[in-house]
Amino acid sequence: MNEAYESSFFGRICRAYRGRKPRQTSAAFRAKAPGEEGLETGADGGCRKPGYQPAPLARRFAAAFYALMAVLMFLTGLPTVSFAAEDSGRQSPVQAEKTLSLKEAMNSIGGELSWDPLFQSGVITSRRHRAVFQAGAAGSATLLLLDNKTLLKLPSPYTEDGQLRFPETFVASLRSSIEESVQGEASRLSIAAIVVDPGHGGKDPGAIGSLKVNGKSVKVLEKDITLKVSKILFEKLNKAFPGKKLILTRSGDTYPTLEDRVNRAHSIPLKENEAVIFISIHANSSFNKKASGYEVWYLSPDYRRDVIDARKTAGTEEIISIYNDMLEEQFTTESVLMAQSILKQFNEKFGGRLPSRGIKAEEWFVVRKARMPSVLVELGFVSNEKDAELMMDSAGQEQLADAIYRGIFEFVERFEKSGGFTDLANR
Repeated sequence: MNEAYESSFFGRICRAYRGRKPRQTSAAFRAKAPGEEGLETGADGGCRKPGYQPAPLARRFAAAFYALMAVLMFLTGLPTVSFAAEDSGRQSPVQAEKTLSLKEAMNSIGGELSWDPLFQSGVITSRRHRAVFQAGAAGSATLLLLDNKTLLKLPSPYTEDGQLRFPETFVASLRSSIEESVQGEASRLSIAAIVVDPGHGGKDPGAIGSLKVNGKSVKVLEKDITLKVSKILFEKLNKAFPGKKLILTRSGDTYPTLEDRVNRAHSIPLKENEAVIFISIHANSSFNKKASGYEVWYLSPDYRRDVIDARKTAGTEEIISIYNDMLEEQFTTESVLMAQSILKQFNEKFGGRLPSRGIKAEEWFVVRKARMPSVLVELGFVSNEKDAELMMDSAGQEQLADAIYRGIFEFVERFEKSGGFTDLANR
């Protein structure tokens, strides 16, 4: 053994991390977390002494990484600060804080741990929040990063007899921080309900086209296409947003009036910081058989409407008018953003197969009367053979619904993270 090497700083670092396991997949992290079973030691003993064959690139990188981390720890002192009690003006031995097992800690936090045994680091996920930390020695401190924005200095989790232990302060502080984040989200504007409106229905077939199938002419009805696509979309949204209210304005071949469709959206009970979005599904038609493609519509900004109930709003007529204009601008902005999200997904899914006709503004009844962010999606032209084939095919209907779903999902995520893009509704 090369004693000079072994006694060197790098040699000590290598010895400290000799026997670490290679990085595993996230699925393996959950299975191998200390406390669920003992830590294992790989066949490779770690760093090599001079004269040995070089270690694999990954292990050499890991050794260098830990050497750098050790230097940073030494310089900053942050992850290695001891928690000691004071007695009569002098430091006493560290008082061991009560700890919890992995199972107890995760039950208390209401989360799940992904564990990396090589880097002794973990990721705890709970209620859509994510906390990253690195384990250390008993009685030391570590830095925990919550949601990539909040940094907490807490007593460090550590391994003991192959089991991961969590100090009570670590668990309590993380649980409290997550709860504060959840409460903060609850106070922001969120989407409480999504209304999906299959256009036409019953006595109103909508646009009518025809398609040759096995040599026979088949009638293509807009009302049938919009219902099938809307039902698929409805199921996807239900699975993605179990906590939100989902409404389908018609589930069969019926004819709700345009007023009925909009009134259903307006009648949804909402809390102060909740909102509704409205998506109406349609198909196009043209005398020009070559006309083809999809498009998304929103209400023209030039059209002025009343979006608040003056009877339920305090203030003078002038103040109410200003408030109405501000809220109307907010709905228009959010409608445009939702249209952009949906169109982007259509472009990604159908680019090269169908032309994009873009985003357009029009005073359609359902978007004109909806006092909420609302869009109208035209799937394609029943008068165009290629478009009609796609819209009549079950796989095509799945793809159309998925494009709309992904656009809505992206919009809702952005809306809720930003608290509604603007905060005019809460003024």
